[in-house]
Amino acid sequence: MPATQLLRSLPSIDALLRTREARSLAERTGLPRLTALARSVTDELRGELQARSADARGANGTLSREALLAEAVSRLERAVAHADAGGLRRVINATGVILHTNLGRAPLSPAARRAVAEEAAGYCTLEYDLETGARGRRGARAEELLAELTGAEAALVVNNCAAAALLVLSTLARDGETIVSRGELVEIGGDFRVPDVMAESGTRMVEVGTTNRTKLADYERAINTGTRLILRVHPSNYRIVGFTAAPALAELTALAREHDLPVYEDAGSGALLDLGRYGLDEPVIRESVKQGADIVTFSGDKLLGATQAGLVVGRRALVERCRRNPLYRALRADKLALAAVAATLDAHARGATFTEVPAMRMLAASRADIEKRARAFLRRARARLDVGALRFEIIAGESAVGGGSAPTTHPPTALIAVTHARASAAALEAGLRQARPPVIARILEERVVLDLRTVAAEEEPEMLDALATLADV
Repeated sequence: MPATQLLRSLPSIDALLRTREARSLAERTGLPRLTALARSVTDELRGELQARSADARGANGTLSREALLAEAVSRLERAVAHADAGGLRRVINATGVILHTNLGRAPLSPAARRAVAEEAAGYCTLEYDLETGARGRRGARAEELLAELTGAEAALVVNNCAAAALLVLSTLARDGETIVSRGELVEIGGDFRVPDVMAESGTRMVEVGTTNRTKLADYERAINTGTRLILRVHPSNYRIVGFTAAPALAELTALAREHDLPVYEDAGSGALLDLGRYGLDEPVIRESVKQGADIVTFSGDKLLGATQAGLVVGRRALVERCRRNPLYRALRADKLALAAVAATLDAHARGATFTEVPAMRMLAASRADIEKRARAFLRRARARLDVGALRFEIIAGESAVGGGSAPTTHPPTALIAVTHARASAAALEAGLRQARPPVIARILEERVVLDLRTVAAEEEPEMLDALATLADV
């Protein structure tokens, strides 16, 4: 059939939108959005018809209008499903990666969720003082808790740690030089590089030392009348081992005092407690402040266990200079983030870090704890499911901290390994991703593996529902 005759059979956008399926979709998506998707679908079909010969024919030797309409409806349904899937959706993280960047890093505690939904979602005291009836300070509660927990004189909250670094460098070192070790010029996710943010801040980077060894004398030789700041960056997402050397923070701050210079530590993930017992070698912020760091920045959605935020603590004079920088207004945190951060900090202040903050509770869970949960889960699965072709076993494995934190730390865990008599591991993993809610798993040696370290107890019934859909694949 000539292409022109095929094109005459192509349904119009109006005809497509009048179908029963399209009318149902319109209730979910809204007519303007559905019309745009319908236009895209018909344009796609038109292009295919123009490009191909008539080998996709109906029984009578032609590609009927009805067949084309059915194909257009099918594509429209898939387009709507794809568009919906692109939005933010809750998932069950069964990967064992605690601070999974692609899945939103640290999950919020119940208290933080309540603070966001009940206190901050509507009108709230974001910048209002109830006692005086006058304007209050944004983020006052979170900042007070930060200062208390870190031993700093003052604190400030912005929208992420990269923003905090940009603000500090712009405030303290613009139009001057910042000294930094070559071994600390890190790159983190999303192509964010320390040299790039330094350039954007308006400071000139002065590299000292080598990749693996930097001495105190290297810093001292680089100091001149143009020096404004000494920067120390914690390499959160990698480790250099072997023949290495770097001055202790206390040595660096003593040198800076001799030259009347501030020291800025970008602690990356940072931690409010010493997590060495769990294999983590991350800066404890209170210790950084105690050792003389004038200003320290770290993340809110990593080892703190809150939402995305950049946390700045240090000497009051320097923190207030950052607050007065016009750039702060562009980088400041909103009411939802401030509510979540304050609620999480409150848990830390009450000594409830490992009972109320999910990320910390996951980190502290032992392999025995997780295996006990895994065995109980499998008992429920076998009792409920007509297992069919599904097979389960518990195997030893490793979790990960994630989020650019503790790259060499892999907490031992117990994994639920799932196989199917007929379906591949890839098909099972894809099936779990299509569940409601989606379950995100890993594939290990041609088996789908589920790590309950990162699955909340209340999510286990939903994960069981997802597995039930795979039993008869």
